Amino acid sequence: MSADLNTILPEIILAIYAMGALIVAVYTGKDALARPLIWLTAAVLAVVALWVALSSGSTHAFNGMIVKDAFARFAQVTILLSAAVVLVIGQDYMARTKMLKFEYPLLIVLAVIGMMVMVSSGNLLTIYMGLELQSLALYVVASMRRDNLKSTEAGLKYFVLGALSSGLLLYGISLTYGYAGTLDFAGVIEVARGEAPLGLLFGLVFMISGMAFKVSAAPFHMWTPDVYEGSPTPVTAFFATAPKMAAMGMFARVVFDAFGGVLNDWQQIVALLSVLSMFWGAIAAIGQRDIKRLMAYSSIAHMGYALMGLAAGTAAGVSGMLLYMAIYVVMNIGTFAFILSMQRDGRDVTDIASLQLLSKTRPGASLALLILMFSLAGIPPTLGFFAKYGVLLAAVEADLVWLAVLGVVASVIGAFYYLRIVFYIYFGEADEPFAPDVPMVQMVALVAAAVLMLALLPELLGLEPLAAIAAESLVR
Repeated sequence: MSADLNTILPEIILAIYAMGALIVAVYTGKDALARPLIWLTAAVLAVVALWVALSSGSTHAFNGMIVKDAFARFAQVTILLSAAVVLVIGQDYMARTKMLKFEYPLLIVLAVIGMMVMVSSGNLLTIYMGLELQSLALYVVASMRRDNLKSTEAGLKYFVLGALSSGLLLYGISLTYGYAGTLDFAGVIEVARGEAPLGLLFGLVFMISGMAFKVSAAPFHMWTPDVYEGSPTPVTAFFATAPKMAAMGMFARVVFDAFGGVLNDWQQIVALLSVLSMFWGAIAAIGQRDIKRLMAYSSIAHMGYALMGLAAGTAAGVSGMLLYMAIYVVMNIGTFAFILSMQRDGRDVTDIASLQLLSKTRPGASLALLILMFSLAGIPPTLGFFAKYGVLLAAVEADLVWLAVLGVVASVIGAFYYLRIVFYIYFGEADEPFAPDVPMVQMVALVAAAVLMLALLPELLGLEPLAAIAAESLVR
């Protein structure tokens, strides 16, 4: 038992921290502690991320219900660090809009615990428990702005559609249990080999549908634009980073650890989700005028490229997916750091047209945003190009040339709306300027993300070998 508890000690420490901080906040000044609590929470998340990163080996706990391997560590470190950064860059926005409540960072911590469980599960029920812990916390933070109709609508839509996706996932789990006689991945994969029972494959299809909702893959993306637009911007930034990494990690766990023996049965499903997501995200974003809705469709398209790595069904594909997600998270943190600074006369501005001739008033921020837009579009020599190249190459090596070709076509279409933002910034017609003061933490995050995107090769950041090791621990 002690060995099992040691395996999940990072999650236990975060849970104790969240409950302890909640008790302290209730019996003291409550919201007066919110800003220090955000910094403290970010520090705790960063320390836990360092702890997880420095751990090694592959361990199983609670009879295989929890698996801590290189794959889990890669995903957990990405989740923890992105959550910490998003908390810090969003604090000024939350204070300015009078939403800085002590519950906010604690709900983020609880969501992170759920995500850590999702990517390290070795049992279908454990995955569901982690998913629900994450989802219940996110339903609340999506509707934190109680005096705002769009925020309330976002929380309600996310809750209703999230309940539907959970139902699909649970039905798939029940079918899998009925035909496999176990919920453990190790047991399911023994049954799901070669000619797997038809009922088991139906269970897999329902589970993929539920998980596709969580990664906002088309055609299960319907919640994403409204929730991105209606949620407070720091919450939207969180939705676009850590939960996406967690959902993709969970997706990979299920299809490889439990159903790795029937690759041919799920490969085409995942490939179809990839194509639909890439094209729907690329085409639907063209008509968007709100930058948060545009980032929502951007995330749908990017999840399509990440799913392409999974569809390859190889270690190289999983490695490409992990590398893609890590770079995607950094790009989104930088972009949302800029979006958080978009304000005029004390009001938040999210209209894309308001960026016109931004280069005249904020030249440094404009250059950083240009680099991030190029990276999101996959234009060399940014890391966004190498991220797309990795998953496209994995698809070609797995004889999915048609998928890679469609990915290139979708990327060309999607480049339009990223380059349109760049056009507005440098060649548009003069508009009323934004407030000149940009909070230091947001500017640092924006510039740092842009600089990282110009690292030329993923090897320079040490990401590629780490992603390869993580993929090899999953695809055996």
